Amino acid sequence: MIQRRLGHSDLKISPIGLGCWQFSEGNSITGKYWTVLDEPTTNAIVQTSLDGNISWFDTAEAYGWGKSEAGLARALKAAKQKDGDVLIATKWFPILRRAKSITKTIDKRIKHLDGFSIDLHQIHSPIGSFSSHVRQLEAMVELVKAKKIKTIGVSNFSAQQMEKAFRFLEKKGLPLVSNQIKYSLLERKVEAQGIIQMAKDLGVTIIAYSPLAQGLLTGKFHENPNLIKERSGPRKRMKAFSKKGLEKSLPVINALREIAKRYDATPAQVALRWLLQYHNDTVVVIPGATKVSHAAQNVGAMQFELTTEELKTLDDISKAYL
Repeated sequence: MIQRRLGHSDLKISPIGLGCWQFSEGNSITGKYWTVLDEPTTNAIVQTSLDGNISWFDTAEAYGWGKSEAGLARALKAAKQKDGDVLIATKWFPILRRAKSITKTIDKRIKHLDGFSIDLHQIHSPIGSFSSHVRQLEAMVELVKAKKIKTIGVSNFSAQQMEKAFRFLEKKGLPLVSNQIKYSLLERKVEAQGIIQMAKDLGVTIIAYSPLAQGLLTGKFHENPNLIKERSGPRKRMKAFSKKGLEKSLPVINALREIAKRYDATPAQVALRWLLQYHNDTVVVIPGATKVSHAAQNVGAMQFELTTEELKTLDDISKAYL
């Protein structure tokens, strides 16, 4: 499988990684967003991802305050993986904290990951910290020098914030390798905001989270709107899942269904494929999975390619979300 370079680093990753927010075990406010998964299910999701050539996993401190990291480590060990076999990305949570907590909490990240190295450490948000971005990045640089992390990334940074972070690290002789942002066919504002173009200009990898728009791009909520009532977390109160929201996104879903038929694929796989191809190698994606079938669907998106005409069709029909 062709892998992609992570920013200007020497690390290579599969076009699709596995987002691990759902491994939070219901711990903390963020963890209550998902149904609690038992260990066998978590292990099976990770194994299916590995079997499908997914080579990296994205977790975070805030995903259950270590529960996701620890659950991922257990699942990787159950799959007979060793340090270096896969790439691990995690994140520092900045809300109501100072930059010094980056260096103070790194040993907790290392402990929870239980022998798996931190290949990519990310600042989870550009807001909420009592310290400037410069101070936060200085702390990240310390961790690289101490060989506790390999590379540095950010999350939810604007084009301007990303460029400033890139230039600061450049002066330190290090690359800013990634910016993790919310991006899908139903969430394209980041294009209008210049984030994608800035990433291309700088050679920064965009890691697209929520690439299936919280499941909307599977089409299942359009087929059965009552499904949302059965889901835990705040999704049921989001406008996108309301009757009007579903009506607005239906043309995109219909286009995905039509294209999916040509490849014996699913609408979700076509939606992921659009993200992987539309900006060449700039964008990689991290769909989650709460079922083994979800993990199998994720890896299937790496097994076909859309035509230029199909890419344009999806571009045109989703312009309402720019």
